[in-house]
Amino acid sequence: MTGMCFGETKTVNPTEPSSEGARRRRMEVHQFRFLAGGMAVAPPLESERKRQKLNKLVSVKSFEIKGKRSKLERIVSLPLSLPCISDIEKGEKKVAENKETERNALDLSESASISSNIERPGVSDSPKFGVTSVCGRRRDMEDAVSIYPTFIQEKREKSSNLHFFGLYDGHGCSHAAMKCKDRMHDIVKNEVESAGEATWKEMMTRSFTKMDKEVVEYSRGGGGAPTADCRCELQTPQCDAVGSTAVVAVVTPNEIIVSNCGDSRAVLCRNGVAIPLSTDHKPDRPDELNRIEEAGGRIIYWDGARVLGVLAMSRAIGDNYLKPYVTSEPEVTITERTVDDECLILASDGLWDVVSNETACGVARMCLRSGRPQSPPGSPANDVTPTVSGDNSDQACTDASILLTRLALARHSSDNVSVVVVDLKRDL
Repeated sequence: MTGMCFGETKTVNPTEPSSEGARRRRMEVHQFRFLAGGMAVAPPLESERKRQKLNKLVSVKSFEIKGKRSKLERIVSLPLSLPCISDIEKGEKKVAENKETERNALDLSESASISSNIERPGVSDSPKFGVTSVCGRRRDMEDAVSIYPTFIQEKREKSSNLHFFGLYDGHGCSHAAMKCKDRMHDIVKNEVESAGEATWKEMMTRSFTKMDKEVVEYSRGGGGAPTADCRCELQTPQCDAVGSTAVVAVVTPNEIIVSNCGDSRAVLCRNGVAIPLSTDHKPDRPDELNRIEEAGGRIIYWDGARVLGVLAMSRAIGDNYLKPYVTSEPEVTITERTVDDECLILASDGLWDVVSNETACGVARMCLRSGRPQSPPGSPANDVTPTVSGDNSDQACTDASILLTRLALARHSSDNVSVVVVDLKRDL
């Protein structure tokens, strides 16, 4: 049997293996390369191509090895002198100096960023705050909160801006607290702007008296048609047995003026110490008990001390049927601000009935220092959300108000719970 290819014929031995590989080699067709002059040159065989390629690789590797050897010989032949070591040391020292310079620049940029967030006198526009207000275990929500940053703006000096924080705990219905929320800041503003030489005590006393008159008039039906905020029976505000506590804080660059009427409370946290800025008006407080008895009233103990066995506080806005035993005259305190002041807490008795001043101060202080606390899984009122948000609302203050509200509910507070936390550090 013969095999055929271009330019060559050879005889195949019959004894040669007839495998597929052998047949493929026998049938292999080679392409010729034609040169000038009509000559045809057959390409090198596969084995020869592999040999040429291998020789080329070996020559390249040999050249690289020779190049590396010569480079190594040159390096080894260099004298290891002291100037070379000193140059290396100088280079390392230069690198270290560059790193230190970069680190210092980074530290300076970070400190500049941090210091830019610290507000100083004359720079701050208003303090940051957080608010949470929940119905809790009560059937109706009768608390109200009003916050007006820079509610009085001094045109001559930006640092003279005054900020208003008010918290009202209604009883009998929500409309007295809602009326205070809508009107108290305007009344205080008018009194301050037209006060002349009057003291803060005089201005705040007049403001509370005017607010009380408006609530009484509204309760008697002089305020117009009933509103959706009113929850009196038959949706009418015509009821004398409706009132509200009121704790109002006016924050100035140098002072904190707190006016309180009822059992809501204001507490200042100063360098980790809780300082009450108001005292609850409970009927069994010795001075309040004497005042009520001198006016001809009585304190009857029914589920706690109550004026005529009805109202569990001795001062309130509204409650016209209990006058003059229940008065709207506030107690006013004026506290000088210091660099140690950390935060101000205003809250209704739904918090203070189950949480002490010290505990509330510690919780708020922790939140303001540590950022956002996470409540444990399964804790009560995990759906508590902040009530008020705005340009000046602050996440740390909001976290503090939420955590205090959850703490009150976890301790089985039976009342509405409203909490306002004001960050005083950022306003200094």
